[in-house]
Amino acid sequence: MPAPELPPPQTSLPEAASRFGAHVLAAAATHARDVRAAVGAPSLPAAPPLPAAPALPSPATGVPQPAAGPLDRVLRGPSGLGTASLRLTLRGDGSATAPNTAAGAGAAEGTPVPGLYFHPVPEPDPVRVEEVSHRIKSWALDEVSLYPDDWEEEFDGFSVGRYMVGCHPDAPSVDHLMLATRLMVAENAVDDCYCEDHGGSPDGLGERLLLAHTALDPVHTTEEYQPRWGKSLHADAPRRAYRSAMEYFVRAASPSQADRFRHDMARLHMGYLAEAAWAQMDHVPEVWEYLAMRQFNNFRPCPTITDTVGGYELPADLHAQDAMQKVIALAGNATTIVNDLYSYTKELNTPGRHLNLPVVIAEREGLSDRQAYLKSVEVHNDLMHAFEREASALAADCPVPQVLRFLRGVAAWVDGNHNWHQSNTYRYSLPDFW
Repeated sequence: MPAPELPPPQTSLPEAASRFGAHVLAAAATHARDVRAAVGAPSLPAAPPLPAAPALPSPATGVPQPAAGPLDRVLRGPSGLGTASLRLTLRGDGSATAPNTAAGAGAAEGTPVPGLYFHPVPEPDPVRVEEVSHRIKSWALDEVSLYPDDWEEEFDGFSVGRYMVGCHPDAPSVDHLMLATRLMVAENAVDDCYCEDHGGSPDGLGERLLLAHTALDPVHTTEEYQPRWGKSLHADAPRRAYRSAMEYFVRAASPSQADRFRHDMARLHMGYLAEAAWAQMDHVPEVWEYLAMRQFNNFRPCPTITDTVGGYELPADLHAQDAMQKVIALAGNATTIVNDLYSYTKELNTPGRHLNLPVVIAEREGLSDRQAYLKSVEVHNDLMHAFEREASALAADCPVPQVLRFLRGVAAWVDGNHNWHQSNTYRYSLPDFW
């Protein structure tokens, strides 16, 4: 007897969005129409009158409960210090409206890369910066024994508190900010100690990354061997940091948010392995191959948790949509090329050949160092424009509150990431190409 055919999966944006209810979508459409009017785009048809909000069943009991709080605040997005950068322009003529850019604008110290397309942001809240900086150093020293005394200056110079406060201006509390901050520090510990500056090597990297990944994605094995795995999570600083940071994260995140993060970390580790393979072969990839690697070895795990840090959830079916995945990938790609550009001079001063986009373009396309760097700026700008175009299209096609807020959060992360790179003069300086 032949097996019955399964119905095709239902993945379209309208169907995924429909489960949020007609009253939610009608309010979102009204909001979208107001945004279009503000930017001079063609108006949408008037929305029908909102029906009374229905009672929603409680997930635990199934008993009808009062509807969720007012939608307007969510649709407007977060407010308060630093949230002016949470902008999202809806398309009216098939293209995104380009926001203003200005080299050197904003409160950040340091020199921005000339010609780079970016959005200046307000100075991160200094009170939050100080508190996050204090807490993360205490965690690194007292909870996970992350680094020896002679690494303290480098840890302080990373300015991770400023980084995370600037990238998550809608975080409702310092506790929420710490979720991202611990994970960021843990990820950098793995990169430094396994791959880069502090004893990293491509030799044996796969084994180290696999065992470290089990601190994020727990092993479920036999009773005899489970304790041995548990003990291994304390074997080195990267695993201790991963284990602790993930324990904090899963207590605040939903199961789907935690699994989403694990998936993106597996992507990151796969990118590390590709770069390590090229180092072992002393191989410079083609430019397109390098950019493919950078879609995995990039900042993607950071903006993908923007809803957890913001204290809400983008439902799994909306996060998994192809259009949303494309937006997140472009955000990760653009922000990672920002890192290539700002860390270029720093990496030239390290032993051996360190692959970054300017180095690969110079080698593969026969350009001078200056020409390759300037072309890399163009690549970044193209990625940024694509990110904003796709985010704008998705916001117009699916104006659901959680989608709009998530897109604003990703945009804020993109802007905050650039601001940190520009302002972190302890770590970065620009080449003399202008």
